[in-house]
Amino acid sequence: MESQTLASIKTNACAGVPMVMWLRYGLICGALLIAHSDVTLAQPIEESSTKSSESSYRIISVSTAKAATDSRSKHWKPAPDGLALEVSGMTTLPDSRLAVAIRRGEVWILDGVYDDPADQVTYHRFATALHEPLGLLEHQGDLYTAQRSELTRLRDNDGDDVADEYLTVAKGWGVTGHYHEYAYGPKLDRDGNLWITLNIGLGLKGEHLSRTLPNPGLGYRQGKWRGWGMKVTPNGELLPVCAGMRSPSGLGANLKGDMFYTDQQGNWVATNTLHHMRSGAFFHHAEALASMNEPGSTIRNVDNVPGGLPFPDALKAFKELCPPAIWFPYKKVGQSATDIVVDRSGGAFGPFAGQLFVGEFTQAGINRVFLEKIDGQYQGACFPFKLGFASAVLRLVQGDDGSLFVGLTNRGWSSLGDASYGLQRLVWNGSTPFEIKEMRAKHDGFELEFTKPVDGGTASDVNSYQMKSYTYLYHSAYGSDEIQNQKLNIRSATVSPDRRTVRLQIDGLRQFFVHELDASGVLDASGESLEHPNAYYTLNRIP
Repeated sequence: MESQTLASIKTNACAGVPMVMWLRYGLICGALLIAHSDVTLAQPIEESSTKSSESSYRIISVSTAKAATDSRSKHWKPAPDGLALEVSGMTTLPDSRLAVAIRRGEVWILDGVYDDPADQVTYHRFATALHEPLGLLEHQGDLYTAQRSELTRLRDNDGDDVADEYLTVAKGWGVTGHYHEYAYGPKLDRDGNLWITLNIGLGLKGEHLSRTLPNPGLGYRQGKWRGWGMKVTPNGELLPVCAGMRSPSGLGANLKGDMFYTDQQGNWVATNTLHHMRSGAFFHHAEALASMNEPGSTIRNVDNVPGGLPFPDALKAFKELCPPAIWFPYKKVGQSATDIVVDRSGGAFGPFAGQLFVGEFTQAGINRVFLEKIDGQYQGACFPFKLGFASAVLRLVQGDDGSLFVGLTNRGWSSLGDASYGLQRLVWNGSTPFEIKEMRAKHDGFELEFTKPVDGGTASDVNSYQMKSYTYLYHSAYGSDEIQNQKLNIRSATVSPDRRTVRLQIDGLRQFFVHELDASGVLDASGESLEHPNAYYTLNRIP
């Protein structure tokens, strides 16, 4: 293994502390945070078992942690001794290699990751002594990562694949010392801005409070810009953009270059969500308003935050509050949403080109999102997509061949799967699954587009479908049940001449409600059922 030590001790540009000390601090914190982290890699699990309905996509294990199984794949090469591949960031490189950040503060360059089987993967350490990097981006020939207290540029000056400079790109957000104050990113938008998202500190007390900003009027205290989405312009200016985030682990752009983030259920957050990030938007977590009066804030003059209201009513009472583009109903479509990647493959990853794929931590899976714009606002449907990964899915990046690299680490929280960390790759096998490809809102219902021609008899039968709508409570408590449930009457189902779309006319559409569809009765032309018959549309605007 190459480059095991730094040629010289470099200094952390944020705090003036030698990076070796930061590394020791990070390892100590890691030991406290992670209850069951293996130090070395043992055997991976065999290719993860999946439901037969998900057989169009195959999971290839590049490297995974010691598993609770006696099996050992004959096609597997372990990472170097001592490397716990707790993936916290990934980016593809122009030469078919993959750069991977790990939670313990290092960046590694992996070669051979596209092999099938991945039995000749090599590992080369590029950077070390970072403070919990939670993202990685190749940009303008260098690597960028968000550390706990700064956005850092890692530069290799002499071409030996070892970072020679650790340059501060941006800093200026608060760090109280609370464990939950993660910084995620960066991701790139269409204008060349680098975006990061900042976690809220939960339950701050003691010495943490001395490092917070108070908002006396609202009674909230947080570190500066905590719960905000920030961007760094090409000339290096750090700008606050939008607020109200709790745990914004996922960040990414759609094909148009608009930025989105995912949030996770908790206080003020009814269930997992996907939001369109734009200037002045406030999403849900009220404690982010602690920074409202800071210079540069895009949100002003909020003097009251209502609570205990159904979300549609909260939107009327709280004019700054913006609805999510997508609600992910809890457990039905995951429990902890993470990274966002858009399918840019043009069909090399199956029939979902241009759609978003969202990582799922607790259920060790990936969900799919279709978005459309109505009256200038994003909304759309989410669908289950793939389960069966070896551990919690934290990071996603699309490879040169269209496949998805899936970075895994459960970091001590509970997740499905038999490993605590690792790297896998999801490959389309070329067969088209029978799925609801798109779900579009209409003034009196929805239009469903399928990946295959449907059977006209079942698809035109209204009894093949069930639909209901519901919303959530907006309050400071942890999460929310589905409330104001209402079963919807489907009046007609009209199949298009090419049998690719079905137009549903539905009574009782409700603005700002989730509309849950069960299309279990629909078959394709060969008599096969839908692989995932459920869809969940967030109806913010009725066309």
